[in-house]
Amino acid sequence: MRNHGTDTPQSTGSAYPVQKSEAEWREELSPQEYAVLRQAGTERPFTGEYEDTTTEGVYACRACGAELFTSSEKFASHCGWPSFFDPKDSAAVQLISDRSMGMVRTEVRCAACGSHLGHVFEGEGYPTPTDQRYCINSISLTLRPAPSAS
Repeated sequence: MRNHGTDTPQSTGSAYPVQKSEAEWREELSPQEYAVLRQAGTERPFTGEYEDTTTEGVYACRACGAELFTSSEKFASHCGWPSFFDPKDSAAVQLISDRSMGMVRTEVRCAACGSHLGHVFEGEGYPTPTDQRYCINSISLTLRPAPSAS
């Protein structure tokens, strides 16, 4: 896991609806989950469980359970992480300027708990309705499969 040096959810001063102490987060999350979700780390490319998943359902924040993305917005970008062209609801995520790593990017956080999810990029030429790629760490998500049609 790499930490990109962005502000952590605790350092931005934002008040999120889901508030927990760092001890509570550490108790509830694995060390790898904590490194990404609470310290803005990144899982290695092509290692996450959802990169190639085509299961229909809703992707929720692994830290708090808030619904963030759906399989309808997921697309194969072949970048090494799950990619979505839009969140389930624009209020589900928070976008923050990230000037770490010697470049300007836009960090994506869960609007409910402030956990780091990944970054969003624009203008890369993917054939999606928004021309955006929400590049999200698999470890930041939990897939809730859609109920099977009978």
